[in-house]
Amino acid sequence: MAEVILEHINKWYGTKQHAVKDFNLHIQDREFMVFVGPSGCGKSTTLRMIAGLEDISDGILKIGDRVVNDVPPKDRDIAMVFQNYALYPHMNVYDNMAFGLKLRKTPKDEIDRRVREAAKILQMEHLLGRKPKELSGGQRQRVAMGRAIVREPKVFLMDEPLSNLDAKLRVEMRSQISQLHRRLGATIVYVTHDQVEAMTLGNRIVVMRDGLIMQVDTPMNLYDFPQNKFVAGFIGSPSMNFVTATIQNGEFVIGQNRVAPMGRLAQSVKPHEGKEVFMGIRPEHVGVVGMSDLPQGTNVLKGQVVVVEPLGAQTDLIVDVNGQHLTVKVEGQATVLPGDPIELLIDQTRMHAFDTTSEAAIDRGTPTGTRGQADTPGLGYEYTQAVSAD
Repeated sequence: MAEVILEHINKWYGTKQHAVKDFNLHIQDREFMVFVGPSGCGKSTTLRMIAGLEDISDGILKIGDRVVNDVPPKDRDIAMVFQNYALYPHMNVYDNMAFGLKLRKTPKDEIDRRVREAAKILQMEHLLGRKPKELSGGQRQRVAMGRAIVREPKVFLMDEPLSNLDAKLRVEMRSQISQLHRRLGATIVYVTHDQVEAMTLGNRIVVMRDGLIMQVDTPMNLYDFPQNKFVAGFIGSPSMNFVTATIQNGEFVIGQNRVAPMGRLAQSVKPHEGKEVFMGIRPEHVGVVGMSDLPQGTNVLKGQVVVVEPLGAQTDLIVDVNGQHLTVKVEGQATVLPGDPIELLIDQTRMHAFDTTSEAAIDRGTPTGTRGQADTPGLGYEYTQAVSAD
């Protein structure tokens, strides 16, 4: 396997469309790196530049210790898994997986060994004789992954491989891809627009917008310590609530409501005294008076229920607070109805604040230990500084 290094990578289409802007990233050997962001943010374009399917307008791309800017895709020692599977309909599973090796004139016994080994890893030995039309969507995606595995490449590139599957299959395939990464010890670069996939699969995640890197970090650091409002809103489901508030005497003031932050954020907001900021709080960090074990103090917001969304194990409430809406997660089945008055409890230790001009985070602290450190044993990372959102 190998590391992938992108240094000041840019992609222009013509003279006006700047699709990828000064992209800098060091993907470590054996790392599972996920690119995530909304449609059109440049994540697939960046992946295709790594694959050699798109020319690099400017910058240096290394795979291992070799600069590959002008190396053809077939000579980069990478394997790509596409969104649409790209299987040959007239070939059975065995031949689809073996086809690339046959083109490289790999000996027959070696082809057979690799195909059967990959089929065993993916638990599809019983499917080798079937044609693609006889397979389910999840089985076809496994075949596409098997075709990549038999190549034994330095780097696996995956471009939204689960987007054509239904919700249940996506969950199953996420588990299989995660297990595959652990078994192969592979370097994987994975593109998705689904932040749940990103959070559950990646050792680290690159959050992108408009061709820029907004932040690179481990999943939980992105969740707990977003560096800007875009990352805070993109990571997490439902997304973080943002309320415009004024800082007065170190407290967030929203109409007649006042909430006092705790911890490092209490010190960080002091220079913003008298100014408007975006107060951020995740739905799971908001409780309801009488329905939550959060302590009650200088953390109560009074509002009115607008929407009640029962989901079985939890209920999502949309609450109007001084003309601004907050989403609240309540465990179990809530007894409130639209139009009811309600008092919300804010977890003062989990609050965020963002500058209204730059949208940069007003510091609420940093994680303990090495920032950017992954959970994978023996795999250390350097923290990559995010590009400003402005």
